[in-house]
Amino acid sequence: MDTAIKILLVDDNENNLMSMEVVLEKEGYQFFRATSGREALRVLLKQEDFSLILLDVKMPTMDGYETAELIYQRDKLRQIPIIFITAHDYEEAAIFKGYQAGAVDFIRKPFNPQLLRSKVAVFSELYQKNQLLRQQEERLQSINNELMQFNQVLEQRVLDRTNELEKLNGELKALNLSKDKFLSVISHDLRNPLTSLLASSENLLRDAAKMPPDRIKMLAGIINRTSNRILTQLNELVEWAKSQREKTEFNKQRLHLVHGINESLELLRGNARQKELKLENNIPHDIYVHADSLMLRSILQNLVTNAIKFTPNGGGAIKVTAQPLNGMVEICVRDFGTGMSEETKKILLGDEHYSSLMGTSQEKGTGLGLLLVKDFVMQHGGTIRVDSELGKGTCFRFTVPRFDEGQD
Repeated sequence: MDTAIKILLVDDNENNLMSMEVVLEKEGYQFFRATSGREALRVLLKQEDFSLILLDVKMPTMDGYETAELIYQRDKLRQIPIIFITAHDYEEAAIFKGYQAGAVDFIRKPFNPQLLRSKVAVFSELYQKNQLLRQQEERLQSINNELMQFNQVLEQRVLDRTNELEKLNGELKALNLSKDKFLSVISHDLRNPLTSLLASSENLLRDAAKMPPDRIKMLAGIINRTSNRILTQLNELVEWAKSQREKTEFNKQRLHLVHGINESLELLRGNARQKELKLENNIPHDIYVHADSLMLRSILQNLVTNAIKFTPNGGGAIKVTAQPLNGMVEICVRDFGTGMSEETKKILLGDEHYSSLMGTSQEKGTGLGLLLVKDFVMQHGGTIRVDSELGKGTCFRFTVPRFDEGQD
């Protein structure tokens, strides 16, 4: 910012202008001249940063008071102090008129050089201090703006970092949930086939010496088929868990429901046979669903496993049926076992953990299987409910999307 002291000298007498410059020239001021009020206004239209105006009162056409009033009509010029130069005595009316026009002081002609230098020096110093003050204010404003920008950047970085941490936290939770689901799938989908496998192998080891060949062959066949199915299912589960980490959506595809039910029941027939139970697949052959095959198999095997568990020996058949329902397919897994109380049904249908599936049964479960079932059904956009009566059996009903021709 320019801090040079620029003074506008206004007098209709050239000699007076020369005299003022001579008196003030040693102070290093920069002077501009005007010999009339109109000329002074023209100068101020081009230059606005004057430190002081020395303005003669008595001028033809437009006197000093009129000139001052016109100068101060412009907002940018109101801060320039005006000292009136007058040849008249300091009459009260004249002084009042001068101050009303905007004067800050008066100097009488012929002026005292020392007095002129002194008064101009005061206003020059005041101008310089005001300029320094403006510079400091501008600097402070600049610093304040920089601080505001820095705070905005800092707040945005904190927000971005918070969002990143929340995203990472969500991913960790998803990984933990995926891990829990995977462990639950392994626990429920492989435990029962392994139980059947162990039972057949123990039977063979214990009684092989006295068994007829056809009995040995039958047990060996069960062991071989079950082992191969467990291996296949385990490999599929590993691939499924890997895919869950790599993508956000599960693998929905067109599935022939009756075949999917058969594959799920096949692994559990050994368990059912030990309790002299039949597994019946009563699904119509023309029904197709749009579902993740591994999730659907896990749902079915969990529900059928529970049905086997809570059905007494020789308790008849466990039946799987299905029917179309409003763009979905409702699948029912029905048993004729111990059933459950109203309290247990409320727990199953609510958000509580399943600490016990059957209050009347001696067989208890952790409930992880049904938590998994509920989760998988909901991921398909379906619903699950239970119909049960103590001593008469239970039917779990869940829905999955129906696949229609032309659907991707």
